[in-house]
Parts: sequence; C-alpha cells; structure tokens
Amino acid sequence: MEWGQSAAYLFGGVFLTNAIPHFVSGVMGRPFQSPFAKPPGEGLSSSLVNVLWGFFNLMVAYVLICRVGSFSLRSTDHVVSLGLGILLMGVMTARSFGRFHGGNSHGNS
Repeated sequence: MEWGQSAAYLFGGVFLTNAIPHFVSGVMGRPFQSPFAKPPGEGLSSSLVNVLWGFFNLMVAYVLICRVGSFSLRSTDHVVSLGLGILLMGVMTARSFGRFHGGNSHGNS
C-alpha cells in the first residue's frame, strides 16, 4: 500500500471518530463543544451546528476511506491504518471532552 493511501485511511479514521460525538449530540438536541463555539473547542455550539459539523466530518471520512485507493476490510494494512486513526482520535477526544463532562476522573471521590 502506498503511504498516501495509508495516510488517507488514518485520517479517514480520525474524521469518522470525530463525526460521532458531534452528530449524536446534535440529533439528541444537546449542545456540544465544536470549533465554531467561543472559545473554539471549549464553548458549546447548538445541536444544529453539531449535526452539520458531524455530517461534514462523515463526508470527509467517506472520501478518505472509500474514494482514495481501494479500501478493503480484508486488507490488514488498510484496517490497521484506519483503526489507528480511530484509536488516536478516540483517545484524544476522550481526554479533551472528558475535561468538560467529568470523564477524566480516576475513581477519586
């Protein structure tokens, strides 16, 4: 696999993972942090902004995963690249959003 395809699948995983909390919060009618809030990434954006931002991330993920190269779930290197992007963004967003939603506690009561 070319390094460009590997990078596309990695970033496809990043965008796919970022789409989830924004889109889900938006369709649930809940405000959530977004790059469009004040301050960016810390303030809350409306549910509509989050639906739109989540959908945009989903579209970018689709292009990077499905339109660059020939992604195959049977190809270990394809899946590893995608999975690494998902894992990296998942850890990063868990730490970032955990600051606002109590998810960074370590069992200290």
